[in-house]
Amino acid sequence: MSRTASPTEQDFVPFATAALDFHRALNIPGGPLVTTRAELDALHAHLVSLYGLLDAHTARAGKLVSGEGEQLRTARTRIWQAAEHVHAAYHAAPRPGSGEVPEPEACRAGLPEGAPELTICQRHQRTAHLVRRRTTPADLHAPFTGLVRR
Repeated sequence: MSRTASPTEQDFVPFATAALDFHRALNIPGGPLVTTRAELDALHAHLVSLYGLLDAHTARAGKLVSGEGEQLRTARTRIWQAAEHVHAAYHAAPRPGSGEVPEPEACRAGLPEGAPELTICQRHQRTAHLVRRRTTPADLHAPFTGLVRR
């Protein structure tokens, strides 16, 4: 079984990367100074999708090459940590209409602001359930990434 992708397989990751670069180039320099909640929601969705992609690669590579699997496992954990921070930033951002900032505990209650605004919380809770099955608390709080400079 070959570990490399065949040339006929379609690889959409470069397109996703280009789309993010294009978005940044178009929207950030002249855009608002504060990130909108919609932008944070979209970034969170992107990170959760990236977490899923790394999770799939980690499961496959870990069975074949343990060193590669370990590095992917660490990357997957760091992506989840980034998603946690973006989720927290979403809740720290003011609401569009009132400028009011909801309490952080409101997310755990379900949809404190009503649908569809908190699809980010539903997505986050679904992924958190998967993270708890795949990652230990020690991994989530480890200050060291395992990278060694050579």
